[in-house]
Amino acid sequence: MFFADYETHKKEQISQSILWEYDTKAPDWDWNIMSKIVVARVLEYGRPEDYYAMFQLYGGFEMVKNILLSPILKWVGGKRQLLSEIIPLINKKYSTYVEPFVGGAAVLFELQPKKAIINDLNSELINVYKTIKKTPEELIEKLQEHAHNNTEDYFYTLRALDRESNYEMMTNVEKAARIIYLNKTCYNGLYRVNSSGQFNTPYGKYKNPNIVNEVTVRAISKYLNESKIKITQGDYREVLKGLRKGSFVYLDPPYMPISTSSSFTGYTENGFSYEEQVILKSECDKLREKGISFLQSNSDCHEIRELYKDYEIKIVKAKRNINSKANKRGEINEVLIYYVPESK
Repeated sequence: MFFADYETHKKEQISQSILWEYDTKAPDWDWNIMSKIVVARVLEYGRPEDYYAMFQLYGGFEMVKNILLSPILKWVGGKRQLLSEIIPLINKKYSTYVEPFVGGAAVLFELQPKKAIINDLNSELINVYKTIKKTPEELIEKLQEHAHNNTEDYFYTLRALDRESNYEMMTNVEKAARIIYLNKTCYNGLYRVNSSGQFNTPYGKYKNPNIVNEVTVRAISKYLNESKIKITQGDYREVLKGLRKGSFVYLDPPYMPISTSSSFTGYTENGFSYEEQVILKSECDKLREKGISFLQSNSDCHEIRELYKDYEIKIVKAKRNINSKANKRGEINEVLIYYVPESK
């Protein structure tokens, strides 16, 4: 294994040049809190000396792989930037972690529960997770093929496949690799489908997109296989049925639009209306009646505040980049709605 002799390289230090915007000498700098950023930078820009220093700092290859357990897809509304707000609100004494709108799975990979149920209505997304679990090496091989062939014309050829009658004849590996490739190379990393369920985001023209990301693929596969993770595809309400007290549910539904121009319902062809938000609220009420802890992310708007006026609500700041116009992207308010049963 490369760098297996890291323990003999005790004098190496991670280069400041790959963490240029951070003051790593500051009293409040925490290498452990910033571990995901540090590891990502070393993998992207690091010299051999940086790798030795990284393995020294985090305790070897297995520990670094654990840190590398992070989203493989950039998903609209992804929660990586809000983890520091979300994690402290989660009741850690759960028996089963449940995420009915799993999306990019940032919270799952941060918590790394030993037992979990993850679900999404988006069948392409769920196929990615199942493929990573079952056949990671075949997936990596196909991604390498896409990376080698990456051009604008190649992108549009792959994008058009879901418009063809034989699309369903593609293997699960081919479908998963296609979605990851499109996600890594499309404009703004925005997964979006039209009313027919067809991928319709344009080409992004990035210089060096990280298409293969084999280290993360293998880390996710290892986690999904070594833990009891049930992966399902369908209506979130089916996932919530039969849950017992002791479970914890994290709900990250498509957000309530905060203006007529901000609605984004392109995760699936079905959208998520205000009526769906009302139904979701009733499902949260059922969880409370059962004494099941939950946390929900949503937009900060009058409708959501009114719906959940009987629950604890925390306002958080988030940067969202889904607007096609760069000058209209920026920091917005979101809410975290939560319920924790009283201890007896």
